[in-house]
Amino acid sequence: MKHFKTAIAGVAVTALLAGAAISGSHADPVTERQNIMKTYGASMGVLGGMAKGKMAYDAAKASEAAAALLAAASSDQSGFWVEGTQQGFADTSRAKISVWDMADDFAAKEQGLIDAATAMNAAAGESLAALQGAIGDVGGACAACHKAHRGPKN
Repeated sequence: MKHFKTAIAGVAVTALLAGAAISGSHADPVTERQNIMKTYGASMGVLGGMAKGKMAYDAAKASEAAAALLAAASSDQSGFWVEGTQQGFADTSRAKISVWDMADDFAAKEQGLIDAATAMNAAAGESLAALQGAIGDVGGACAACHKAHRGPKN
């Protein structure tokens, strides 16, 4: 139960940070997109924890996590992906140059996450089985983009 409460608190805090990032200035695009990634991670921590039975399924908490995931995924991130902020040019960035060199592929993978997050948002509060049925597509969307467009740890 302690881990569940910690995870929920993490989603709430991260969602607030992401909300500030989404609506705030784009002065530091690397930090802005890292805040979005933290929202994805916190949301997936809750949803994945429930899907794997590491946390008790709670429809309200699952819905909250899925809504945070969808809000982050569907937010306007155009100001966060500024050329020149790729790995090797920005100290904390892991974005490969392929984000810009293969912009159509990156956009397709971004849309794949939005589609998967939309399905998760519909499923998460319905039942544990529905959540479990949707989690693979979200994880797959994350993995597809990371495999193609995220570099190794700095």
